[in-house]
Amino acid sequence: MLLLRACVVALATLLGAWGLWHTGSVAAAGPSRDQIRATYRVDLSALNLGELHLTASFNGSAYEMQAKGKFSLITGMLYRASGKSMSKGEWSKRGPRPTRFTLNFESGSKKEQREMRFANGAVSDISIVPRKKQNPRRRVPVTKDQLVNVLDPLTAAVLSARADGPAGDLKICERTVPVFDGQQRFDLVLKPKRVDSLGNGAPDALSGPVAVCQVRYLPIAGYRPNHSGVKFVTENEDIEVWLVRLPNTALYLPYRVVMPTAWGTGSVTLTKLKMGTGGAGD
Repeated sequence: MLLLRACVVALATLLGAWGLWHTGSVAAAGPSRDQIRATYRVDLSALNLGELHLTASFNGSAYEMQAKGKFSLITGMLYRASGKSMSKGEWSKRGPRPTRFTLNFESGSKKEQREMRFANGAVSDISIVPRKKQNPRRRVPVTKDQLVNVLDPLTAAVLSARADGPAGDLKICERTVPVFDGQQRFDLVLKPKRVDSLGNGAPDALSGPVAVCQVRYLPIAGYRPNHSGVKFVTENEDIEVWLVRLPNTALYLPYRVVMPTAWGTGSVTLTKLKMGTGGAGD
């Protein structure tokens, strides 16, 4: 089911790549805390599919992020999936530079382990277990040049550093995010859409306006041009990401991601937020 898989892939795309990194360092943005813990609720129309738990930790110029979630439909009778992801890297003047990314996914009898390593700003090694045989004529080939200066999904995902501008400033939406997930290379093109309010149910630590960005998925390589899911997401003009400013920082976090589908509206919404000190695995 395309929508359910899309919600699980929220680990790597919806939640992942649609929160942007603004060029500049975290030190310049000035967060005084070294850890952020967030819980997101994943919904399909009126049905709750599960939760995604995210931790981002910072130690000087190094960062580490972990995300894990379990998803099911009708108490797991029709659909059940789980996944966890990890990303490590360092900050540079040009933004984050990932060094390692892992993704473990399980759905029914299907399991997959994926790992990427980076060197000198480019993807240097990819491991996917089990390795499926691919027909090169069915997928657009990925070239080495397309794997330079890309972000893994989780690094592209979590935070957006911004040193100027008020909360809700739509300039944060004016960018393109280059992403590689180990198989597909794609861009996420963000454009300003509107300024909105958090509404009821937002974590108490958050306040103020949010910047709502339109998101367009632009496939570049590693995808099947005739795949119905790729066509659906590529042609979808109503995908949104809501970016909210964290208190006492210039950092932004995805508050909500909305994706209309043939089965209703899929969404990923921030429900809990804690900022403090500690390690990624605490």
